[in-house]
Amino acid sequence: MHEELVSIIMPSFNAAKYIADSIDSIIAQTYQNWELLITDDCSTDDTPTILKDYAARDARIRIFLFDKNQGSGATRNKCIEESRGRYIAFCDSDDRWLPEKLEKQIAFMQQHDYAFTFASYYTCNESGTINGIVIAPSRQTLINTKRDDKIGFLTTIIDTQYCPKMLMPLQRKRQDWAYVLMIHQQVGDAYSLQEPLGIYRLHQNSISHNKWSLVKYNAAVYHEVFGYSKLKSFAYLFTFFLPTYFVKRVRNMINDRRYHHQWQEFSKHT
Repeated sequence: MHEELVSIIMPSFNAAKYIADSIDSIIAQTYQNWELLITDDCSTDDTPTILKDYAARDARIRIFLFDKNQGSGATRNKCIEESRGRYIAFCDSDDRWLPEKLEKQIAFMQQHDYAFTFASYYTCNESGTINGIVIAPSRQTLINTKRDDKIGFLTTIIDTQYCPKMLMPLQRKRQDWAYVLMIHQQVGDAYSLQEPLGIYRLHQNSISHNKWSLVKYNAAVYHEVFGYSKLKSFAYLFTFFLPTYFVKRVRNMINDRRYHHQWQEFSKHT
């Protein structure tokens, strides 16, 4: 397989507790032709110092430092603007990739000529202990993703030969889901590897633990991407999104039990 350059997009903000693990998981990739672009959103902890240290040791790591907090959409956009790779991948500063993530996913894309792919992933708690698994559907359409986001953003890769480089909406939350919908609009369906290729960190203060935020910010996505009015956005959310979302939560709980042995075994080796 010819190793085309992969641009990895990583936003950071007060991520000193986790970001070294995230960067180390990129450095450990068996696929080595990558660049890691990290934009820091005016962190007040040791994140900038950690980033400068990594960038000094590995020329493939490029960092950009904001002097004013602008949100994760703006930080990702800065990385996207500076990216030089054929492929664009995403990894947040508290998530991790498995070592063969890029190798397997890029091969999958080249073998099938796919422009937009994702994968299953493990979940962990704030201390890094594996506590579950999310099995990706084999295929996602625009309509599927519009009704509920089943694409783990930390596993998303797009091929810019088929999908033009686009910037994210600047809304403070759920801009990643809005971006996935925009990619669907450009290239159509997304296809997945069923094998887990990443580890997503769950936080107690995440949007999934704040039910009002789930409603408010997800409704804003419909306005941003599809131009729906506020009334139509909330109507679509309550009619289609929330029922599908709760079905997904039940399915994820079933998969946690079904694949309990797999993620337990994986946990022993992490």
